[in-house]
Amino acid sequence: MTERLLLCTDLDRTLLPNGAQPESPNARRVFARLVERPEVTLVYVSGRDRGLIEVAIRNYRLPLPSFAISDVGSTLYDLRDGDWQLWPRWHDHIAPDWAGHNRVQLAELLGNIDLLRPQEVAKQNTFKLSYYFPLHVDQQAIDELIEQRLRPHGIATNRIWSVDEAAGVGLLDIMPRSASKLHAVEFLQAELGVPSERILFAGDSGNDLQVLASAIPSVLVANAMSDVAQLAIEQAITAGNRTALYLALGGVLGMNGNYAAGILEGVAHFQPDLLPVLEEATPDPPVLQLPTE
Repeated sequence: MTERLLLCTDLDRTLLPNGAQPESPNARRVFARLVERPEVTLVYVSGRDRGLIEVAIRNYRLPLPSFAISDVGSTLYDLRDGDWQLWPRWHDHIAPDWAGHNRVQLAELLGNIDLLRPQEVAKQNTFKLSYYFPLHVDQQAIDELIEQRLRPHGIATNRIWSVDEAAGVGLLDIMPRSASKLHAVEFLQAELGVPSERILFAGDSGNDLQVLASAIPSVLVANAMSDVAQLAIEQAITAGNRTALYLALGGVLGMNGNYAAGILEGVAHFQPDLLPVLEEATPDPPVLQLPTE
């Protein structure tokens, strides 16, 4: 019997075809067929909060996952019973990094840093303090200033800098140091007892880089920006994990490697035992030829 596959995927511009590049017509349908399999456990790993993940599921007719890592890794939900249940052990795991401080107190410590504009209340949560910033800002200088403000209070943070391409604005998420997509995926993997060779992560953007450069088998979808691809390769090489990173190129099952097609290509690359499932779910599949990077 095939071992369980823990399939973890980002949403925006990874599974969701909401970027500029075209989507392969059958890709999401084949993806849905794949995750119906009992040996596949689906996890959404997103910067979105729960409400926006639910919107994406409805609008794009996505399969309901077994777990959802939301708010860039600061929240973990268990959906195996059909309801969104917070996983309290994750909050217990990350809370000590903030040394007893809450999000409001952190915001007060950072209140007068120029060019940082607080995001809407709905985009904040217990362990995520989020800002907008203009794209021309000196990120390194602001990052050092944040560290200088928080370190004396014993506050250890993970700061995720990314870009909302559609809005043309920068996004900064400040969370406990242990809170990230990478650590949340690793935590879930350990809780479920899934071996490293039976996990796959798919992503496309800056806030996916920690996972893409890690030892977790990962696929960067073909529609990812070229600078993200370059950074992912460089960071994976530096960490000694280059073989764990696959860049989707298109051509597998007649698809273009964008969005869901890229995820499926990653499955084909890392989990060849599931190739018959992919071929069976694909209308008139061509002879499968895995591209070389």
